[in-house]
Amino acid sequence: MYMNVAKIQKRVTFNTLKSLLGINESTNCGIVAYPAIQAAPSFSSSSVKVFGGHKLKCLIPCAIDQDPYFRLTRDIAPRLGEDKPALIHCKFVSGLGGPNSKMSSSDPSTAIFVHDTPAEIKTKINKYAVSTGQDTEELHRKLGGDPDNDISYEYLTFFMEDDDKLLRVREEYKSGKLLTGELKKY
Repeated sequence: MYMNVAKIQKRVTFNTLKSLLGINESTNCGIVAYPAIQAAPSFSSSSVKVFGGHKLKCLIPCAIDQDPYFRLTRDIAPRLGEDKPALIHCKFVSGLGGPNSKMSSSDPSTAIFVHDTPAEIKTKINKYAVSTGQDTEELHRKLGGDPDNDISYEYLTFFMEDDDKLLRVREEYKSGKLLTGELKKY
């Protein structure tokens, strides 16, 4: 992969990075180097051991925040003699800290990892997932919660397969019939 990183870095100018990422002369070199490291795995030639040297087209799933890097990747692919990778923009899954927050591998309280056990996932959701329920049961029953900004509900939109049930949960939470603790049990 390092060879492709070096080839990409050789073909991307600082002016391109300035316009793409909004960086300036004071930006640290790690941020300047990162786009090439992000782009390189988009080409099968970066993984010769995996693909046996075969030139294959790549399909890259990414969240919208990664789009600038992959637009750059698609722009430079022909200059590298590579096919442009195709992208699938995935919906961003918020971290446990609230809507539009990121999950971070350096802070386990913000993320659910694929290797987390069901018990660890349950603990993280109960302990760290931002909730929009009210401070007391009485107040919650009266005012309800805000499913559009509740992390537990957001996760249900990804994992609950029954759309009718999801809508019912949404309405019950919003009306105050369903408490935060009950929502987190789904």
